[in-house]
Amino acid sequence: MSEKATLRLGSTAPDFESETSNGKISFHDFIGDSWVVLFSHPDDFTPVCTTELGAFAKLEPEFSKRGVKLIGLSANGTESHKAWIKDIDEITGSKLTFPIIADPERKVAHLYDMIDYQDASNVDDKGVQFTIRSVFIIDPNKKIRLILAYPASTGRNTAEVLRVVDSLQTGDKHRITTPINWVPGDDVIVHPSVSNEEAKTLFPKFRIIKPYLRLTPLDVSEQK
Repeated sequence: MSEKATLRLGSTAPDFESETSNGKISFHDFIGDSWVVLFSHPDDFTPVCTTELGAFAKLEPEFSKRGVKLIGLSANGTESHKAWIKDIDEITGSKLTFPIIADPERKVAHLYDMIDYQDASNVDDKGVQFTIRSVFIIDPNKKIRLILAYPASTGRNTAEVLRVVDSLQTGDKHRITTPINWVPGDDVIVHPSVSNEEAKTLFPKFRIIKPYLRLTPLDVSEQK
């Protein structure tokens, strides 16, 4: 395989053109001025993937409220995707409308390092390795803000993906970070770059737990 840049947090999400269940896209054009959650699947008509796509489809309105587009990827063609979507909706009670990228040659999977190297036996009938369950959160500047990778055997947690979107967007807006298990409405951490004097203006209710740990409530309405 040819050498390519390693994707890290802060890397520009690689652009590509691909067919999807909703037609051809150019990925950067698809992102536009939105946030995007890109998530991959090993194969169509597989049990774990079916439950995941249904769950993402059901939660899509919450992502949309936050200016986030969803886009899936699976190592099959568009006709297979369209047939699979019918199954997903039937089984999970969803109404899936976001695009699923067709990637039978694993071009996008290799571009985003979504290939299963741990289990070399995880291949299709042509001997091509399947994709693992990767998740990328990408911001409107086309920068990768989160990377998660799950083994093929383990389904994801859609609520966690949404929670991270909330954390990232709140942090970008308010110069804060979020503690363990944070959800909107919980106290947040004042960013280390904000001095105590500045914090008195920005966060009048902040409190000092330790010099390196300062907590403050945020108005929930300001977090959206």
